[in-house]
Amino acid sequence: MKLKNPFRCDVNTVCVVRLNGMISTGRGLNDAGLAPVLQKAFAKKPAAVALSINSPGGSPVQSSLIGARIRRLAQEFETPVYAFVEDVAASGGYWLAASADEIYIDASSVVGSIGVISSGFGLNQFIERHGIERRVHTAGSSKSMLDPFQPQKKADVTRLKSILDGVHQTFKDHIIDRRGAKLAERDLFTGEIWIGQKAIDDGLADAIGHLVPTMKEKFGEKTRFRVLGQKKPLLSRFGMSLLSDVTHSIEERAAFARFGM
Repeated sequence: MKLKNPFRCDVNTVCVVRLNGMISTGRGLNDAGLAPVLQKAFAKKPAAVALSINSPGGSPVQSSLIGARIRRLAQEFETPVYAFVEDVAASGGYWLAASADEIYIDASSVVGSIGVISSGFGLNQFIERHGIERRVHTAGSSKSMLDPFQPQKKADVTRLKSILDGVHQTFKDHIIDRRGAKLAERDLFTGEIWIGQKAIDDGLADAIGHLVPTMKEKFGEKTRFRVLGQKKPLLSRFGMSLLSDVTHSIEERAAFARFGM
């Protein structure tokens, strides 16, 4: 039996999981990379898990997988989860924030962008001008859908819109399930973004608050913090995947730039 030291005050611990960057299958935040981090955070049986979020979004599937894992672990270990948004939690980043029980933001934080986007280029006229002939052979009428080297087809656009609508509905269902009656009674799912107090007024966040003082206010002035984050791949740490890292960095900076970051 473990004896309690009467001269020692119990000190609460908050495990802080840093969720910074784009959400993607390869580089960036993804379920495979975060699974051991989240498991470790909750398995420590802390007073709470705090998510420190700074993400412009990315893969809807990875966002869903990470968010679902957070909820499963929170229920399994009966641990409250708090999200703290830094610069931005948009699109998939907000999906992660909504996986917490409460969302805190800075007065200048950007949140929202509850929508789905697909973008690309049309190069068919370019190759025509340069005398390049595109040859495509398929078994299945939809295998060449949205080929950038062919003129855009109305049927392809209709099919893509159906896919985007389905993903968007899943995103909306998640936000409604997590935020429920807190949300303002108007359409918040247009892809619009909110800043600071306006996000709170519309129910997308709970309060202005920063991680350390808010957690100390809830769990005591002597609260300890244990910070965890997704590790970089081994090759990346030794500079052996430079091209991939540079490409990811450019994409990430472009994603943040959409929100003025």
